[in-house]
Amino acid sequence: MEAKPKQDGRGGRGGRKSFLPRGRQLDEAALAEVVALLGDGPRRPDLLIEYLHVLQDHFGCLHARHLRALAEDMRLSQAEVYEVASFYDHFDIVKEDEIPPPPLTIRVCDSLSCALAGAEKLIDELKAGVDPGRVRVVHAPCMGGCDVAPAARIGNREIDHATVEGLTELAKGAKSNADLPPSIPDYVDLEQYRAEGGYGLFRRIGEGAIAFASMLEMLEKAGLRGLGGAGFPAHMKWKIVSGFAGPRLMTINGDEGEPGTFKDRYYLERDPHRMFEGALIAAHFVEAERIYIYMRDEYPAVLEILRREIAALEAAELIEPGFIELRRGAGAYICGEESAMIESIEGKRGLPRHRPPYIAEVGLFGKPTLNHNVETLWWVRDIVEKGPDWFAARGREGHPGVRSWSVSGRVKEPGVKLAPAGVTVRELIDEHCGGMADGHAFAAYLPGGASGGILPASMDEIPLDFGGPLAELGAFVGSHAVVILSDKDSVKDATINLLKFFAHESCGQCTPCRGGTEKMVKLLSRDGPLDEGALRDLETVMRDASICGLGQAAPNPVNHLLTHFRGEV
Repeated sequence: MEAKPKQDGRGGRGGRKSFLPRGRQLDEAALAEVVALLGDGPRRPDLLIEYLHVLQDHFGCLHARHLRALAEDMRLSQAEVYEVASFYDHFDIVKEDEIPPPPLTIRVCDSLSCALAGAEKLIDELKAGVDPGRVRVVHAPCMGGCDVAPAARIGNREIDHATVEGLTELAKGAKSNADLPPSIPDYVDLEQYRAEGGYGLFRRIGEGAIAFASMLEMLEKAGLRGLGGAGFPAHMKWKIVSGFAGPRLMTINGDEGEPGTFKDRYYLERDPHRMFEGALIAAHFVEAERIYIYMRDEYPAVLEILRREIAALEAAELIEPGFIELRRGAGAYICGEESAMIESIEGKRGLPRHRPPYIAEVGLFGKPTLNHNVETLWWVRDIVEKGPDWFAARGREGHPGVRSWSVSGRVKEPGVKLAPAGVTVRELIDEHCGGMADGHAFAAYLPGGASGGILPASMDEIPLDFGGPLAELGAFVGSHAVVILSDKDSVKDATINLLKFFAHESCGQCTPCRGGTEKMVKLLSRDGPLDEGALRDLETVMRDASICGLGQAAPNPVNHLLTHFRGEV
């Protein structure tokens, strides 16, 4: 008679009983390493991404044994830890039989402005010239260096106008990413800001100098809007959030990942306390019990500045310790969407929620949450001290307010330009950017980054603002990122670049966006005439069925390519 196999402790087949749990087993040495690195900090689930950063920074990757140990230490399931770690681009998961990444990483932006400046050639030459066992070269989505393209980052140091020679020279002197910390620009620190009258307004408001109703009236009269992309009136946000029962929270969205956008970085690298004072004033009026700043990982210098100045605010007793929490993104454009950002702050994957367009009614940690963009808060002090009429009058008739325009591409003087709401692209080029770059003739422009569409140069007199004629063309101003294309550029190639970005950055939650962006790239990349019928069908499905604005807006450049640039179809 045939012998029956023995059962192990899990009911499986084997020669010896075992009572080990299923899955990856805990490595006690790895657990000791994780516990030592995290120290006495709280083990709350919302800190998961912060702790993943600690491991990634220390070890250069996320070893599977450390993920298992982190799950044990935080009392989370391995699945929870792995799904979050695998969602974000800046985390490198290494399983037991895999080789860790090289100790030094060079990231080169391949988004549109950098592509126009030769990013692909730079990447190819770097890969051919470095030791792949010591240095890895990777494509990176927009790094907020559109005005200094091509932008790169080696270790934690951001490089403007990157060259092969400059990057390889830096690589020679570095053993790991930690050897190249960020270069911190000169900026207005707390001491200087207070010497120039900073936080005086916040102090007076705390003493009751301005009533909430008066503050709302000033914001409304000034015409201040949310300047992260949606343009929702700021005073309405404050009023709506204050109408919910407390406790309330506040978030500041610094994840400006829209290709072509770099205005928030510009302000935070120069005068961060204007944003802080605006945030504290907003938090006072809506009675927020805590402020969370969500800052993209692509800005290491900004992150260091914010860490220093939050500590300075606490030391000066202007805020209670922990009142402002800095949360570091991990390479996910979708987290610029408000509800996805909230998910990420809670330590989860950045998956957008179905929610109202102006506020997550049940927001961060289930509490009513006021969310603002960096630039919106940056203007609050000026509006109160100089008066709402001062701010409103700086815009064109019917377009109140001054705006910060991130202008890049084929212009002589790219950068952040202060110009009126309602300005035209022709005025931005001629009056603010020194004209077109030598040898280039104006051909097309993106009025609002990758999502805002592409318009021909013949439409150069359209007022750039939320709604109005721009919206009637299926375009929008969004985060005020204007990218200029010339007669030397292909609008079709630019469209493919933008759709590749969307395909890479889709969170994958809904099929219309996940599959639609990938399919659009394939259809656009085929040789010969474009299949307009298939592209239009995809466009309809993506607009009607995508959960969030990424999938709904991704077809905008394709629509404009088919509508306004028939010569390239």
